[in-house]
Amino acid sequence: MEFDLNKTIEILERTPHVLDEMLSGLSDEWVINNEGKDTWSPVVVVGHLIHADKTDWIVRMDAILSGKDKGKFPPFDRFGQLKASKGKNLKQLLAEFKKVRKKNLQILKAKKLSKKDLDKRGIHPEFGKVTLRQLLATWTAHDLTHLAQIVRVMAKQYKKAVGPWTNYLSVMNR
Repeated sequence: MEFDLNKTIEILERTPHVLDEMLSGLSDEWVINNEGKDTWSPVVVVGHLIHADKTDWIVRMDAILSGKDKGKFPPFDRFGQLKASKGKNLKQLLAEFKKVRKKNLQILKAKKLSKKDLDKRGIHPEFGKVTLRQLLATWTAHDLTHLAQIVRVMAKQYKKAVGPWTNYLSVMNR
């Protein structure tokens, strides 16, 4: 599928609601467990999505559109949520994510981006030149990746419980 801003917004608008429906009211075992050392629980993933929305996507879009510092992106701390989310429970994080995402989508929509805008480039610290189109597509894929991660982490909580069916459940073996 080719990049389409409207299709991107369809996903970005839904992610907070999907997470709220999926995670709200679940027992702690479902939301605080992870896959082992140096892996993330669903709660940590939600914190990561908030952190990215606050410090990455819109900041980098603005760097591209403004041309400041030749569109050079500030570095992104992929683990910044560990500090930023400390002391917050899942209910607080889900509410914060909805609020931050709503604000970011208002900003994105207000830009009324043209095809020419989407072709503008910024400088990623690792990848070099990237377009705004690629950044926005990545934001969408990033959401979907973390939704899949949450599903995988939760499914693996029952890896032993499903017994021999593990062989038929590909999510258990990833």
